[in-house]
Amino acid sequence: MPIARAAKRAAVRLGAVALAGALLAACGGSSDGAADSAGGKVTLTVDLFGSFGYKEAGLYAEYEKLHPDVTIKQTDTEDEADYWKSLQTRLAGGGGLADVQGIEVGRIASVTQQQADRFEDLRTYGADKLESRFAEAKWAAATGKDGQVLGLGTDVGPEALCYRTDLFAQAGLPTDREELAKKWSTWDGYLDLGRQYKEKAPAKSAWLDSVGSLFSIMIGQEKERYYDASGKLIWETNPALRTAWDTSVKAAQDGLSAELDQWSPQWNQAFAAGTFATIPCPAWMLGYIKGQAGDGGTGKWDIAKLPGGAGNWGGSYLSIPRAAKHKKEAYELIEWLTAPEQQAKLFRKQGNFPSATAAIDQVADAKDPYFSGAPIGQIFGDAAKAAPVQVLGVHDQNVNQQITNALSEVERKGTAPGKAWSNAKKGVDNTIG
Repeated sequence: MPIARAAKRAAVRLGAVALAGALLAACGGSSDGAADSAGGKVTLTVDLFGSFGYKEAGLYAEYEKLHPDVTIKQTDTEDEADYWKSLQTRLAGGGGLADVQGIEVGRIASVTQQQADRFEDLRTYGADKLESRFAEAKWAAATGKDGQVLGLGTDVGPEALCYRTDLFAQAGLPTDREELAKKWSTWDGYLDLGRQYKEKAPAKSAWLDSVGSLFSIMIGQEKERYYDASGKLIWETNPALRTAWDTSVKAAQDGLSAELDQWSPQWNQAFAAGTFATIPCPAWMLGYIKGQAGDGGTGKWDIAKLPGGAGNWGGSYLSIPRAAKHKKEAYELIEWLTAPEQQAKLFRKQGNFPSATAAIDQVADAKDPYFSGAPIGQIFGDAAKAAPVQVLGVHDQNVNQQITNALSEVERKGTAPGKAWSNAKKGVDNTIG
């Protein structure tokens, strides 16, 4: 939510509260089996992170109407890192797993390279016939070394910038999306506009939510980020990554950030409170903003082209664990959810940008009244076409988390950038060994 991202992406991806571990454990427990009636009714459990948006877009209800013997129960974890940690524990133990598990794109290499034996090869159910449905890179990323299909793609995370037009106006900045795209065509231009905003900003309002989100959106513009194409870990020596780091450090030192942890309660509340004027915005973030800012945010937000060129942040997959109880029915659900028709509906209602190529054509003319009528189909469609095909590594998410943790030290504690960088290196070494 998803990513997203995500995103991430990411929340109930519309602001639902993370559910207790006991409820997560119940996803694959005997209690769900007991709930299935002797008359052939099936309760499918779906465990996700962030803003996938299926429930909010009415897709579960539509599927249940088409399949009267199926009931769908979804659980969510707000923070993807917490979700992944819990999923790893349950995969290792073989219990407590849902029929459908969401996988963030930054984790999919871990699934294909290290955990293929713990997930269903979806070719068993006919998924090999679906390859032409998806963008080539999206399909390939979820393919195992022996050709296994280990997940079906949901969204991708083409990037833009979301901003509050009312706060811009109060600070004397232009609000037109085309004019802003020219003024912040580079990241230096974006920071310069942020300094102008800071001079006349409304009380208790910063330029952006966090420098961690700035880093993540910038690194999403690169083909090679943490690993190179050979699988070598390169983050320490990658000049593009260092540029994203230095730009994020500069934003922190200039006091442009609201210093918020993404996915925290404070961050959630800030969408409605006007605590920040801009936020790096992969497509899946649109649904999250609507959920957090609520009806009162309608028409206050707009979307403009991203500085520095196109990029991708997040996007997800739906996979079926080997330990799932209702594998066939779960596959039928995820094939339907990821079909072009459903992906197009989801984008129009929630903003999650399709990975199914036919759906991309269907949403080209989409506009979003919540975001001041922004032509979201065009903005995110152009970004998706121009975004680089990213090299995915086994520990992408872990490395990103350690770097954003280090940036938070600079942002909030005033830690020297060199010291924070060293802390990021120690964190990566400790996390991935």
